[in-house]
Amino acid sequence: MVFPILGANTASAEDLITNSCQFNTDAYCEFTPSSGSGSTQFTYSAWIKNCGAGALSETGMILSGAGAGSGADNGIQLSAGGSNGKIQFIEYDGGDNAYYIRTNRLFRDPNAWFHLVLIYDAPDGTAGDRMRLYINGTRETSFSNEVQLPQNRAHAGFTRNNVAIRVGAQASGSNQRFNGYLADVHFCDGQNYEPSEFGETNDNGVWVPKETDVSYGTNGFRLQFKETGTSANASGIGADTSGNGNHFSVSGLAATNITTDTPQNNFCTFNSLYASNTQTNGYVTTLSEGNLRAVSTAAGKSSGISSFGVANGKWYAEFKQIAFSSSNSKNYSLLGVHSDITPMIHNNPNGNGVLGYSPHGYAYWAFNSDGSTAGYKMNDDDSSSNYGDAWGTNDIIGIALDLDNNAIYVSKNGTWQASSDPESGASRTNAMYNLTAASSTPDGLYFMVVGDSGSSQTGTWEANFGNAPFSISSGNSDGNGHGNFEYAVPSGYFALCTKNLAEYG
Repeated sequence: MVFPILGANTASAEDLITNSCQFNTDAYCEFTPSSGSGSTQFTYSAWIKNCGAGALSETGMILSGAGAGSGADNGIQLSAGGSNGKIQFIEYDGGDNAYYIRTNRLFRDPNAWFHLVLIYDAPDGTAGDRMRLYINGTRETSFSNEVQLPQNRAHAGFTRNNVAIRVGAQASGSNQRFNGYLADVHFCDGQNYEPSEFGETNDNGVWVPKETDVSYGTNGFRLQFKETGTSANASGIGADTSGNGNHFSVSGLAATNITTDTPQNNFCTFNSLYASNTQTNGYVTTLSEGNLRAVSTAAGKSSGISSFGVANGKWYAEFKQIAFSSSNSKNYSLLGVHSDITPMIHNNPNGNGVLGYSPHGYAYWAFNSDGSTAGYKMNDDDSSSNYGDAWGTNDIIGIALDLDNNAIYVSKNGTWQASSDPESGASRTNAMYNLTAASSTPDGLYFMVVGDSGSSQTGTWEANFGNAPFSISSGNSDGNGHGNFEYAVPSGYFALCTKNLAEYG
């Protein structure tokens, strides 16, 4: 299990990167240069949080430019298929012939940010130095495939006259779509810069962003994703902040795709490594929307599991069920916390499925698909009883997880259920459940989870750990100013992000 807490994620508010753009598998930004530069050098820099392969097993294009040959797009790719997880830069030479580097190393962690710099330096007299790739400031030198550039070749795939550049998808088609987050994207046309221009190693030995002072050339650009408009101008998602005014149009992107999930404050999502699409027996969950939407695409017991587990502190998140369908009146849709994720990965001995009806602590709040007038609470001995009001699709359910006093509270559309009080501390007034201390649980951590308990139902959940994939009408942050929630965050509770974990976790 990966619990990334980057060294940059301290309590400091002086962030150099404040926003990112979450790319779905149907989204991209596009800019078409009006004139070609013909340069033989460029530098590309970006921070990346990869959510996994794009639609099914396709490769994700982080940067793409149409190649000289038909259907041959150049660019930086996170590869899928047989090369799943490798990073590749490829440039076609008028057809099927190509120059490229492809890493041996795999980049599959869906929960952490990393920094990529690609230097294209065709004039270099050393053939092996004409395409140089750096990850978190360290040069990649081990490649599964490598065909270096001929000396002084211009980068025909980028900044050619009237040929589109895309960020997040294939330049000349609708495939090879990136699934993840990008932040602080630089393209320096005609310029070569070392990674030290964009990042540095901090006192904890971690690669972090730094102030940048670079030139961008005629067709260069910088995308900081600080705006939410959909037009190709300074107020748009694809606004170029380099000073060149090379603004990008957008497709498939909206204001909800602009997030505060950044390399300096990494937010929780659902964890694609533990989604139940790894299961057998038809238990399938598909994650999308930056791993914030969990869709059960086959009948039965699908689940979404938070990427961060916590052992202490007080934490708040919101969940919205978008759809739920069942042919069995006794099936449940539910959400809550779980202290042992092992049963989520393997079928349990008693056959009750991936939501983990195990001897280890879980606590769920559920609604019954027969339209019951009350909610249900369910715990690890597989017992249930009425608790709070009935709820259903489009209601926003809040979870307040108090691991200082070992209690869980739930709310419906801002109302804490059963007259409970998440701010009651040790008295745990009307809490849904009193929990076992995390240190006594199998994993020593609690995870927030959503799912269902039936064998004939499907459903869709969206999670808001601070960056909602759905529209927020009011806007509430925690006491540290982190997150954007529909309802007020209880005093003393915080969004699941690494700045808060560094202070309270």
